[in-house]
Amino acid sequence: MKITRITVFQRDLPLEHPYWLSGGRLKFEVLDATFVRIDTDEGLIGWGEGTPWGHTYVPAHGPGIRAGIETMAPFVLGLDPRRYLDVERAMDLALPGHLYAKSPIDMACWDIAGQAAGLPIADLMGGGSRAPRPIASSVGAKTVEETREVMDRYRQRGYIAHSVKIGGDVTRDIGRIRDVEENRAENEIILYDVNRGWTRQQALRVMSATEDLNVLFEQPGETLDDIAALRAKHASPVSLDECLVTLQDATRAARDGLAEIFGIKLNRVGGLTKAARIRDVALAHGIDMFVMATGGSVLADTEALHLAATVPDANCHAVWACQDMLTVDIAGGRGPRNQNGHLSLPETPGLGVHPDEDTLGPPVATYQTS
Repeated sequence: MKITRITVFQRDLPLEHPYWLSGGRLKFEVLDATFVRIDTDEGLIGWGEGTPWGHTYVPAHGPGIRAGIETMAPFVLGLDPRRYLDVERAMDLALPGHLYAKSPIDMACWDIAGQAAGLPIADLMGGGSRAPRPIASSVGAKTVEETREVMDRYRQRGYIAHSVKIGGDVTRDIGRIRDVEENRAENEIILYDVNRGWTRQQALRVMSATEDLNVLFEQPGETLDDIAALRAKHASPVSLDECLVTLQDATRAARDGLAEIFGIKLNRVGGLTKAARIRDVALAHGIDMFVMATGGSVLADTEALHLAATVPDANCHAVWACQDMLTVDIAGGRGPRNQNGHLSLPETPGLGVHPDEDTLGPPVATYQTS
């Protein structure tokens, strides 16, 4: 089997509600999504998606994905998509770094490999739990009142896991954390996500002031060095996501005891192939996980669910999904959707969901063998 054509589509994905990170430091209203269709000489078709969360959140942006695919396509055409390690190495040689640009091709190859084997991706990766995974909401609010409103909206949809975005103002952050904890429902999973929005002194002040609550903070510093510098000065559990990019990041964090949880963002780390290695480092060191689509449609959500299903139930806290936040649906209601705040693994071979191609508009680029 060989890859004969790579077709690239661009689609804007508007958010239902304006979304803030780091106490209003970053605002988002629409996502720039790239969809990739890979055709093979045996008739199997795979789909991938890359949707960065805007272009100011992390070093990734929609046009960069499409430029990266243009660079890598000649090196990927003609390869067997089932041999995803060969595809990975070809992309890494053609374009060092730029992991987010490689993720949609990696997803499409796993989709084809699963179809060829007659297995869901999670089973092809070695085994997938059928336990529904809680979906983590994104509470991108700024004030106590807004936070209550957004969390109540998600609770009405059945959500039991919440990622509350904080950062930027020490007094406001402490107030919001204490208010959320006072109103926390039984068995709720709550993550306070700083998104790198604190300086070291801000992090230490908030984490010390809320130490009695034993809450979980995600990415309370810009870099692994920041996390390490704070580590001995507080007792709060920490999750890493934005600075968890490469396998080297994961091994350093595990070796130095910098985190109790890894938040694996599939588009950020380069797709399923690279994410699986980070998962294994986490499991080998007793580190639990959140699995996340960086953004995007039900395709990206489904990919995250496949990886989450390969994590033992006790070690997977939740998946972060985006489709519930969008005003458009490129897959006509297919694929795993919110079922009382949970997602369930699809039983169909491969990814388990493909887009309706007519919702994507005309291709922006096509690369094929001569």
